[in-house]
Amino acid sequence: MNPLKDRTVLFSALAGFLYGLFCRLAFTFNWSQKLVTVMSIGFLMVMPLAVGFISAFLAVRAGQRGPVAWLALPILTTIALIISSFLLFWEGIICLIMLFPVALIMAVIGGAVGALCARRFGATPVLCVAMLPFVVSAAEHWAGPANEVREVATRIAIKAAPATVWREIERVAPIRVEEQRFSWCQKIGFPRPIEATLTGQGVGAVRHATFAGGVLFVETVTLWEPDQRLGFDIHADTVNISPRTLDEHVTIGGQYFDTLHGEYRIEPQPDGSTVLHLASRHRLSTTFNFYAHLWTDAVMRDIQENILYVIRNRCEKPGAKLP
Repeated sequence: MNPLKDRTVLFSALAGFLYGLFCRLAFTFNWSQKLVTVMSIGFLMVMPLAVGFISAFLAVRAGQRGPVAWLALPILTTIALIISSFLLFWEGIICLIMLFPVALIMAVIGGAVGALCARRFGATPVLCVAMLPFVVSAAEHWAGPANEVREVATRIAIKAAPATVWREIERVAPIRVEEQRFSWCQKIGFPRPIEATLTGQGVGAVRHATFAGGVLFVETVTLWEPDQRLGFDIHADTVNISPRTLDEHVTIGGQYFDTLHGEYRIEPQPDGSTVLHLASRHRLSTTFNFYAHLWTDAVMRDIQENILYVIRNRCEKPGAKLP
């Protein structure tokens, strides 16, 4: 008998799936936003755990045994929930990709615990676990998010003189798609860089860094040392960012994430070449910064490395190499 076709397995998976849909709806209502939020440990981590627990618990109680009950069911149910969230336009692709790894891990843990409890206890654990996402999220809402400022530093070696590198960083001419390297964060929906213009010179000058999808950063120069360092405070023009470009949960300059400062540093080398450093600071404001920062750091690093790649190639073109 194929266990995936067994009614017990299907019923258990359906119960976990419907519970997950109920949680998503309950966390979406306007009245519930005063108590719970999707951007919480309660929803992102405890809810998948509860889904895995419920599906495995019911399957084992009905006589199902083995990895199908505690491993396959939680995974399949969680994948179905994620796909449904995308099809129903509840979440954008960026958020779902970031949720996917931790949701699967928590669902498997929940499934293992659910299978164990099903052999020793009655129905009480299911009721308790089903309430857990709401209790945890409400407690987080009361405690508030943790504000954390993080820095991401990148660098690249360039076979060009500092003066050449400086000309390419104070302004960035329009970037063609073919100039860029592979960028995984662009593949999942983050906009690609287009150009950076400069109005004025010296401290107080303003750069306008444009990205695809109407994303604009207004960068006020705070550090101006020609051929050495260029630093700027960053303000995202959130008014003109289309909701189609970035999901509200990952909008730059929004409630949960913002870019604050960027700085280029040109390091001359003995052979006349240059090492170009690019560092940035960003704000992260969630109750799960311990997980969210893995993604924000990785996204910022990917964006910076892509920009450095473009600058290096431009500096090393014929006619722009070492004197």
